[in-house]
Amino acid sequence: MLSVSEAEGIIFNLIQPLNNQYDTEIVDLFAAESRVLASVVASQLDFPYWDNSAMDGYAVCYADVQQATPQQPAILEVIEEIPAGYQPKSTIQQGQAARIFTGAVMPKGADTVIMQEYTQREENRVFILTAPTKPQEFVRQRAAYYQAGKQLLPPGIMLHGSEIAVLATAQCTQVSVYRRPRVAIFSTGNELVAPDQPLQPGQIVDSNQYALAALVRQSGGEPLILGIVPDEPAALEKAIAYAVSNADIVISSGGVSVGDYDYVEEIIKSLEGKIHIQAVAMKPGKPLTVATFRNQVIYFGLPGNPASALVTFWRFVQPTIKKLSGLVEGWQPKFVKAFTAQELRSKSKWETYIWGKLDLQNGIYKFQPAGGNQSSGNLINLAQTNGLAVLSVEQTLVSPGEEVQVLLN
Repeated sequence: MLSVSEAEGIIFNLIQPLNNQYDTEIVDLFAAESRVLASVVASQLDFPYWDNSAMDGYAVCYADVQQATPQQPAILEVIEEIPAGYQPKSTIQQGQAARIFTGAVMPKGADTVIMQEYTQREENRVFILTAPTKPQEFVRQRAAYYQAGKQLLPPGIMLHGSEIAVLATAQCTQVSVYRRPRVAIFSTGNELVAPDQPLQPGQIVDSNQYALAALVRQSGGEPLILGIVPDEPAALEKAIAYAVSNADIVISSGGVSVGDYDYVEEIIKSLEGKIHIQAVAMKPGKPLTVATFRNQVIYFGLPGNPASALVTFWRFVQPTIKKLSGLVEGWQPKFVKAFTAQELRSKSKWETYIWGKLDLQNGIYKFQPAGGNQSSGNLINLAQTNGLAVLSVEQTLVSPGEEVQVLLN
């Protein structure tokens, strides 16, 4: 049986990101949220586009106002008013100024802006009461933030609001992004029924498929829902063969333990898949199967118990989807140190995961374990949790107030 760190190393080394030549698509900027940029973005525009004012005030020549004081103000003739979006018509000469507003283009001849709070206006004259501290004060110079032709954004980053604002500013209204990884999902088990079906004695509602589909979307993947597959070799083989031919990643839940009806590993081998992992020393989540096929598809056979399926997804599958999607950084599992509010216990000699709520209070993470039974079959108390406290191998107790490592989910 592999340790969690050994399993992680094997899985992450198996994953090669999507090809930035063939696995891309062009999307409109409004559809680019949470997509991964596939190529370098450059712009033919400087930013700022031109010298402009950072304040409401007056555009002046520094030499005219550098000695101004309230007792001896510089008195200038106002020859033009320049709102934002207006192209100045005049050139500022010695002894002149222009009324200017934030974002407006600086007129020729002016090199400094005086805030309106430091002035007094009388008809077409302005009294400058305070000298600027330096030339070009409150002037945003053309290309100060970005020079045309240079790299604006690198490939392999996820696009969010700030990056999309940059792209819009650069007039880049369509961008090349990686396609979303296709993730086939199915559940196995004769006992399973869909949520919209009447529940008979002995049957179980299939929650895994719905939870995994949601988590796949959150991770940047595109779920391919294949439904419930009965514990019959022919049906399983047909489902796995179809999934492997139509997806980048396949996730099944159930059928990977050692029961009489667990056929998944046998079928993977019959389809020429290579099994890399059959079990991991973790609780919950021990019966984990990981395999690859010749077409580079990676297969995750997750445990059937709901909590086990979700814990193994967060620990191994979520980073896999993110890495495959083309992310250069930030795809790895994220851990933080937190102080536990309650006692954490483990009776296992394996690495143990305890779900709960992580809060940041005054710069310090606090972890509150979910109440009730933390059984791998108890899906109910997973709701509204956002972290998994990790107790290392043979760590049986973390007392209240002690530090623990928490996996964000």
